[in-house]
Amino acid sequence: ESECYDEICYIYYVQYNLYIQLKSACDYARSHNIVIKGDLPIGVNHDSVETWTSPRYFNLDSQTGAPPDAFSRNGQNWGFPTYNWNAMAEDGYKWWRSRFAYMERFFDAFRIDHVLGFFRIWEIPHDAVYGTLGHFSPSLPLTVDEIGYFGLQFRKDFFTRPFINDRILDRIFGIHADYVRDKFLIKKAYNLYNLRPDYTTQRQVQIYFNGKNDENSLWIRDGLYRLIANVLFVSDPSQEGMYHPRISAYTEPVFGMLDDEDKDAYMRLYNNYFYRRHDAYWGQVAMRKLPKVLGNTRMLVCAEDLGMLPDCVGDVLDRLRILSLNIQSMPKESGVEFSHIEGYPYRSVATISTHDMPPMRLWWEESPEQTQRYYATMMQKEGRAPVHLSAIQAEEILARHLYSPSMLCLLSFQDITAIDAELRNKNVREERINVPSDSYNHWQYRMHINIEQLIVADQFNRKLKTMIDRSQR
Repeated sequence: ESECYDEICYIYYVQYNLYIQLKSACDYARSHNIVIKGDLPIGVNHDSVETWTSPRYFNLDSQTGAPPDAFSRNGQNWGFPTYNWNAMAEDGYKWWRSRFAYMERFFDAFRIDHVLGFFRIWEIPHDAVYGTLGHFSPSLPLTVDEIGYFGLQFRKDFFTRPFINDRILDRIFGIHADYVRDKFLIKKAYNLYNLRPDYTTQRQVQIYFNGKNDENSLWIRDGLYRLIANVLFVSDPSQEGMYHPRISAYTEPVFGMLDDEDKDAYMRLYNNYFYRRHDAYWGQVAMRKLPKVLGNTRMLVCAEDLGMLPDCVGDVLDRLRILSLNIQSMPKESGVEFSHIEGYPYRSVATISTHDMPPMRLWWEESPEQTQRYYATMMQKEGRAPVHLSAIQAEEILARHLYSPSMLCLLSFQDITAIDAELRNKNVREERINVPSDSYNHWQYRMHINIEQLIVADQFNRKLKTMIDRSQR
């Protein structure tokens, strides 16, 4: 009798057919001794059935994302609500256990996307667009006294509100600086400025610029985003009088306003906070959650443990017998550019690239300087690296991964077909699946050949089978 009856029933119908198809495919695979590995996303959509039916399990006034890194200067904002772990613990993580029980109908192994989320998550205020104004949750924010202990006298307005002067405006906005002063700012004494009340948050700025896609508007919008994030500390949302250092604040103009002594004090505080303060704490947090969340699942548990890793992660995964993820171009060891495949731990998954990265051939072409170093140090080749990765070189890289000590070697379709000059996609840029920092990337990748063509590719199939047999995979 609901007005939404037809729309809802259509969703029921689609989900029912998806269930039948996936269950049929997985049952067929198991009958042929093939293991299917599923994926467990770290978050759920803000407007999903999960948040609708179980809102108590989610912090709907916050967002999940990732801090800035080498791939994303402004961090990432995924838009997912964070979990209310206290509410989940009250009923023994029933919600998580039901998810795993359902997944077992299809999968024999699964990948925990962003396993760091079970240690800590990057939580972003609901009124922010970029990930730069976020903080880790749970975490141990700093008191004013602790900040002073590092030699930094706390000045709340200067440290927590955007610092704006003429020099910063000219630097960020250039020829648009006067327009920004008139439209978005209120002048104070000493040639300093405050943001007008209608533009104090990145979300307010985003709303104002919706539909304005010309180059000048985008330049001003992004500049205002940065101006709003030009702070040294962010306030903890649930504990008044406690603060988190703003991630990468040392790259922002406000850091340049400190004298040398204060800069040194801030960096001592910053490094302690992000690299030492939480290590044991986050390990304890994960050990309280993960064993109870995973329960007695029969599925093999694999972790996606890439990124800014606290030292405690490896120990926790090892204690819980969870496989780590190893990618040669993203080493877990500090101070090295590429990891050595032969040194991978047994309890790990070896792969060349993930859906969030450029596939092997595209990675090879994106940075000739890095490729040259890889060619000389990892492949032990002399001379200049070729501009394009040949099928023979791709086969060599593939073989090295198959011979790794890792329990599992999982390779993407793009990287596997790279070993055949005729079968591989002629347009290497079509092989990229997802760009995490690009919110307009809609996962548009499609296989460039169909299953029927793949079945009759005898030469390719024989070569791949031989490689797998010889490596005893």
